[in-house]
Amino acid sequence: MYDKIKYLKAGDKAIVMEFGDSIAKDINAKISLALEKLKEIDADGIVDILPTYRSILINYEPSKIKYKELLDLLKSIKLDGALDGGGRVKLIEIPTLYGGEYGPDLSFVAKHANLSEEEVIKIHSGTDYLVYMMGFLPGFAYLGGLDERIATPRLKSPRLKIEAGSVGIASNQTGMYPVQSPGGWQLIGRTPLKLYDESKNPPVFIEAGNYIRYVPITEEEYKKIDEEVAEYKYQVVIKDAERSELHE
Repeated sequence: MYDKIKYLKAGDKAIVMEFGDSIAKDINAKISLALEKLKEIDADGIVDILPTYRSILINYEPSKIKYKELLDLLKSIKLDGALDGGGRVKLIEIPTLYGGEYGPDLSFVAKHANLSEEEVIKIHSGTDYLVYMMGFLPGFAYLGGLDERIATPRLKSPRLKIEAGSVGIASNQTGMYPVQSPGGWQLIGRTPLKLYDESKNPPVFIEAGNYIRYVPITEEEYKKIDEEVAEYKYQVVIKDAERSELHE
């Protein structure tokens, strides 16, 4: 993490607040707090706020707020209260059916890690993953904290079609596909939850700074939840948790 935040011009309508040059929890904590402060400010002229692993991109309308005015506003934000291992966070439970047709690469991941499929499932679902950023696709969450024992390279040739809800591993990252798309991640399971729903506002229920917990389910449970989701009867489990209670 940098000693001081860097403020960088990004064209004539955006400013980047850069907090560091690596993927780290302390950087993410600063970014999460900065996002909260920016939402509280709600300055006229700020068009969009986009967090990444190590920075925040602020798009603005120059006719409503000048560059210097916005820069001074950003520099005035106090981040002394960034989380340092304590505090409360949102923990979202993602019911997941591992293996079989839902996770066709689970056997490869197990073989690569020299573990059984059951051990891979136990390791993968035994960690609470920090959502560092959203991107690639609407609702695609980039998660940190994957156990090195099950880190697995991407597919050599990406699939042309991956079902929505698929849970995968790519190198030392894990994540899930919110919509059907091509992709090169090793697929180990699938969730019946609708991760992106354009009929809702907002269309996604996961945000940067949340934590994700994968909960193994049976095929029978999968089908039941899938039906409830389709009928808008399923309530996603979102807990208010202490960071000290997480499995990181």
